[in-house]
Amino acid sequence: MNPLLSTLQPYPFERLKQLFASVTPNPAYRAISLGIGEPKHATPAFIEQAMLAGIKGLSGYPATGGEPALRTAMAQWIQRRYGLELNPATQVLPVNGSREALFAFAQTIIDPTQPGATVVCPNPFYQIYEGAALLAGATPYYAPSDPARNFAVDWDSVPLDVWARTQLLFVCSPGNPTGAVMPLSEWQKLFELSDTYGFVIASDECYSEIYFRDEPPLGGLEAAAQLGRTDFKNLIAFTSLSKRSNVPGLRSGFVAGDAALIKPFLLYRTYHGSAMGPVVQSASLAAWNDEAHVVENRALYRSKFAQVTPILAEVMDVALPDAGFYLWAQVPGPAVVDGLDSDVAFARDLLAAYNVTVLPGSYLAREAHGHNPGRQRIRMALVAETAECAEAADRIRQFVQSRN
Repeated sequence: MNPLLSTLQPYPFERLKQLFASVTPNPAYRAISLGIGEPKHATPAFIEQAMLAGIKGLSGYPATGGEPALRTAMAQWIQRRYGLELNPATQVLPVNGSREALFAFAQTIIDPTQPGATVVCPNPFYQIYEGAALLAGATPYYAPSDPARNFAVDWDSVPLDVWARTQLLFVCSPGNPTGAVMPLSEWQKLFELSDTYGFVIASDECYSEIYFRDEPPLGGLEAAAQLGRTDFKNLIAFTSLSKRSNVPGLRSGFVAGDAALIKPFLLYRTYHGSAMGPVVQSASLAAWNDEAHVVENRALYRSKFAQVTPILAEVMDVALPDAGFYLWAQVPGPAVVDGLDSDVAFARDLLAAYNVTVLPGSYLAREAHGHNPGRQRIRMALVAETAECAEAADRIRQFVQSRN
């Protein structure tokens, strides 16, 4: 067996399952889950119809690089969204969801024979970053988020000797779980560090189309272009249809950026067997070519957050995020309850009393540099219909009030 498998930590939802193993949810309430970030809005009918139309392509093997029409549609979406002109043949590549691609990209980039091979990622973070680093033979370094700056990552806290051995940096903007969006000044800082030390930046942007301000979130490629880096050197952006188009089961997205990185990534994927099936390509082409359903989806989230956030704000430290579909709330009261971190005890006791599932923030972060930045926080995924999320928020409000 690959000995690196033993370095992987349990996934947050496995830990949650273990926490809840001895809990009996209150049967007086129907179960409501705010735990998993799985979109629940209806998949647009035209995407389903396009998927059915793609069945005729099942008689042939799909190309790993995807159909030219799909790559063109992806490049055209980049042009409409960010005002950038990319070559669909060399700078865009379909992938089977951003999760798969983030993991595979690390296997392509990391050279474990180099002493101290390091991957820097935010903390808290999407656990695929850590797993991808470990199985590529690298050591993760966790850069903490700063509550005083709306949970922006404190890149300045990373020592220069760590940057010097870094081969890959994972960026998530808008962030999971905090919803923070990186401004141009932070991108400039990271690009300068990349130029100095030679590491590659993987920009995870799967939440880019769910936002609450008038101006859409700044993307990594967009930031690079604004700073004159039109070759997107050492930068790859990852995006997905899952959240944008409510198709998490489709497993479809794309990567775009530095052609010098796309080429070896395509080679890796050819051997890895990562070709996107024709049915998925057909549905994806339809989704990327339509923006009306994305606007409608964003409006649903805006309305939902506008109703739910004030309910929770009555009893918790929580605010509307920059983007994404999570609320990142501070748990009131002491840091430790019944020998458990307060966020863990909160999730356990909330399920028992009101049959609502939330995810402890400490499960989404690592103890690093003397603390776990997810401790005393919970993540709530507002993915269900508005009425269900509002009911969950009302129960949480009652729960917090009952503990005071």
